[in-house]
Amino acid sequence: MNAKKLSGANAWVDPDDAPELTEDFFDRAEIRQGNQLIRRGRPIATHPKKQVTLRLDEDVLAGWRATGPGWQTRVNEELRRILERNAPH
Repeated sequence: MNAKKLSGANAWVDPDDAPELTEDFFDRAEIRQGNQLIRRGRPIATHPKKQVTLRLDEDVLAGWRATGPGWQTRVNEELRRILERNAPH
């Protein structure tokens, strides 16, 4: 039987050298049903946002960032409102 070559933190052979089974260990564990890996984390969005590069004046960017966490979402919402106001009827 061929032994799997492991490195780093997983390089233990003797069961006494195995990592401690802490809450953090189980929080990071893979969840499987048979051979199927169950996806963890945030569900896949039906309309994912696109990353863009946008050049803004320094004071405009500082003003939005000063509004606190979620500022990018608020910028997106404001841009959507502007589009809706200016959409042809």
